[in-house]
Amino acid sequence: MIVVTTPTGQIGRQVLDHLLDAPDGTAGIRVIARDPARLSPRVREHVEVVPGSHADPAVLKEACAGADRLFWLVPPTPSADSVEGHFRDFTEPLREVIGRQGVERVVGVSTLGRGVAKNAGQISASLAMDEAIAATGVHYRALCPPFLMENLLGQAESIRNAGVFFLAAEEDRVLRTCATRDIAATAARLLLDGSWTGQDDVPLVGPDDLSPEGMARIVSEVLDRPVHVQRTSSADYRATALRFGASEGWAQGLSDMVEALNDQGFYGAVEPSTLESAPTRFRQWCEDVLRPAVLA
Repeated sequence: MIVVTTPTGQIGRQVLDHLLDAPDGTAGIRVIARDPARLSPRVREHVEVVPGSHADPAVLKEACAGADRLFWLVPPTPSADSVEGHFRDFTEPLREVIGRQGVERVVGVSTLGRGVAKNAGQISASLAMDEAIAATGVHYRALCPPFLMENLLGQAESIRNAGVFFLAAEEDRVLRTCATRDIAATAARLLLDGSWTGQDDVPLVGPDDLSPEGMARIVSEVLDRPVHVQRTSSADYRATALRFGASEGWAQGLSDMVEALNDQGFYGAVEPSTLESAPTRFRQWCEDVLRPAVLA
C-alpha cells in the first residue's frame, strides 16, 4: 500500500498521476486529502481517500494502516505562527506512525542545502524534518531540489501585464532550478521500487546554469515580448508576504531564507546538474507551462 500526501497539490497531484499511469499502479494507493472534492473523478475511482490533514495523528494513523510506502510533503502554510513549529507539527505524528505501524519506506520533498544552510527559515526547517525522520531508522529518500520553476507561476499576471517578474536572487549569479514534474517523476519511481534501503539525499538540479537575467531572456524569447527581472530585497520579500496575509513568523522565515540563499550560495553554480533525475530545461518548462499560464 502506497500513501500519498498533498494529492491535490502541485507536486502530489503529479506523483499520483504517475502512480495511476504505472502498470498495475492503481492497486493499493491511499491518499490523505483535506478537501476530497478537489480530487479528480479518476482519482476518486481508483484510490482510497482518507479525509483530513496529515498533521492530525488520528488521520495519519488511519491512512498508514497496512501501508509500507509513503510520499511525504509538508505543505506551506503562511498563516502558521512558527516555521519550525509548523514542520514539527507534521513530523512528530509521522515519527509516531513509523515507529508503531510498520511503514518501511518514506519519500519526502526537502531541499538542497544540507550541511551548508544556516538560519535559513523554511529551508532549515525542512532539513531538520529530514533529520527527525531519519532518526526513526526508516528507509528514507529526501528529494532535494533548488529553486522551483513553478515559483514563477504566481507572477504570471505581472509578466503578462507589466513584463516583469521579481526575484530576491542577485540578477547576475547562477540560480539552479528544477521543475516539479521531475520531482514527481522521481518520487513515483522510488515509491514503485521496493528494493532500495537506507537513507540518502536525491539531488534534483536541472541542466541550466542560468542567472535571473538569463531566465528573463528565455521568458522574453518564449513569450515573444520583452520581460525583465527586478531584484527584491529580503525586507521587501517579508513585507509582501505580510501584505498577502502571512504571519510574522512565516514572513520572517521567508526573509531569512532569501538572505541565506544569497549569502551561502547553496542554490548556485557550485551545485552540479543531475540530468538523470532533473532533465527538464527552463526553456522547455516555459514553453509547456509558463507560456499557457501567461497567455490564459
